[in-house]
Amino acid sequence: MTVAVSLEHREAALTHGLSRYGRPAAIGLLVLALGFLTVYPLAMLLYGSIHSTPPGMAGEFNSAGYRALLAPDNLQALANTALISLVKTGLSLALAILMAWIVARTDTPGRGVLEILITLPFFIPPILTATAWAMLGNKQVGTINLAWRWITGSDGGLIDVYSYGGIVWHMMQYATPFIFLFVVDAFRAMDPSLEEASRMSGASRWQTFWRVTFALMLPVTTSAFILSFIRGMESFESAVFFGTPVNIKVLTTQIFDMITQRAQPDYQAATAMGFASLVLMGLLLVLQGRLLRGRSFTTVTGKAYAPNVTRLGPWRWLTFAICFAFFLLTVVLPVGQLLLSSFFQFFGFYQIDMLTLEHYRSVWANDEFWHAFGNTMLLGVCGATATMILGGIIGYISTRTTWPGRKLIDVLAWLPWMMPGMVLGIGFLWGFATLPHWMPIYGTLWALLLAYMALGTPVAVRVTSGAYAQIARDIEECSRVHGANWGQTMLRILVALAWPAFAVGWVLIFFGIMRELSASILLYVPDTQVMSVVMLKMWNSGKPEDVSVVGLIMLALVLLFRWVQLRFIKRRISTL
Repeated sequence: MTVAVSLEHREAALTHGLSRYGRPAAIGLLVLALGFLTVYPLAMLLYGSIHSTPPGMAGEFNSAGYRALLAPDNLQALANTALISLVKTGLSLALAILMAWIVARTDTPGRGVLEILITLPFFIPPILTATAWAMLGNKQVGTINLAWRWITGSDGGLIDVYSYGGIVWHMMQYATPFIFLFVVDAFRAMDPSLEEASRMSGASRWQTFWRVTFALMLPVTTSAFILSFIRGMESFESAVFFGTPVNIKVLTTQIFDMITQRAQPDYQAATAMGFASLVLMGLLLVLQGRLLRGRSFTTVTGKAYAPNVTRLGPWRWLTFAICFAFFLLTVVLPVGQLLLSSFFQFFGFYQIDMLTLEHYRSVWANDEFWHAFGNTMLLGVCGATATMILGGIIGYISTRTTWPGRKLIDVLAWLPWMMPGMVLGIGFLWGFATLPHWMPIYGTLWALLLAYMALGTPVAVRVTSGAYAQIARDIEECSRVHGANWGQTMLRILVALAWPAFAVGWVLIFFGIMRELSASILLYVPDTQVMSVVMLKMWNSGKPEDVSVVGLIMLALVLLFRWVQLRFIKRRISTL
């Protein structure tokens, strides 16, 4: 009896000790992991920007990298980046607000379907549409220009994507649905009585829109604008496809050229440029905070209301055409071009006698492609799973605990959101090269996996935090009262109830890994190539038709995973 009591006391003491010391230790490990994924590459950016020699080599500290920013070509690249991103974001914001208003506040036919079609371009990897538009809008042999000459008999072309306009247009194809996702729900949530009061006071529809509707949406629109502007600053595919051939340099392509396209790579100047871009993005976030400080934007109250639907009459078919035209230009045309060029011997020469399946056979027999395909699938599945686990734990600490350090964890998790993939890639390049020899990460799949996890963590935290916030704390407390430990409660209660959000987050991160090029291009070695890198190498080698085949395979994977996700969620919901 005494032995049994002693064992019980010993077990209780062990449990208490684990609870007392195990939790802080686990949180400490989480902070260290987050620090390695976010703070470490940021610190190495600063280190590399003042270090005179390439990563892993002994050198001295100086400011030569920052002085190099004043070189005319670097200043031009920074100016081009800011200008292109500003124009792209402004145009995308206007178009997104228009289409969000059409979908949320008018009687336009098929609004539910249009909402799905408008957001679809966001899920297509940019490198696919970049290669497609490079074939569609080529001034000499682009499909659109060939069709224009055939129809009009003109010797000139209609469009030329190898220009500033081409870069802006391609970036808009992703920025517009991104901003649309932000503002469409804001339109739905706004109390129409505020707009009605404005009209009753004598304001016109235009005045009401600017002074009431748009003003109340300022937090959403400024957040969407700044996030889209940051995404424009980090864009690589648009500039490398449509800017590099005509010597239009932007921040990402200039960094890429400094490191990979010069006989003597200038790591210090490239790193200094990356760090300077982070400072600029930080200033933008501060500017947003100052713009919104002290202002009230309450639009949702306890009073019941329904969104005001504007009757457009015959004009509703014009609004339908605007939304559908966006889908045609951003999805149907690029995908159609990939299909067309994959079946002809040379793109731009579309005669019946040039039909072939040779490009499919070439890709099928390409060992480099299959190796990259395997790497992409492995990194996609493992990266999405590991990132969602990490994001789930961070989201839990941020929303379900009162731990004083939770804000620190939240900030660490969100740091990569303002770090372009190219800049994060440089940070990890320096970081991995300076690690001890017993941690050989650079040159392995671990390098890419850690970079993808860092880029995907903000998405995972956003998705899981929102899901946890909808679950009552009573359910969790009931599980703990009935003897379940934290891990059992987490898996059997929180994750089980929030699994649709986990599924959405997993697919979003998987898509992000499939489409990521800017970080991959700096961290890969021949054995760790991924599909986006292989596509870029094929394009630079003059094989656009093979690129079309690879692009169609990637697109099929995107659609397959999206279909499985939607079917899985629908089936799961029907069983609840």
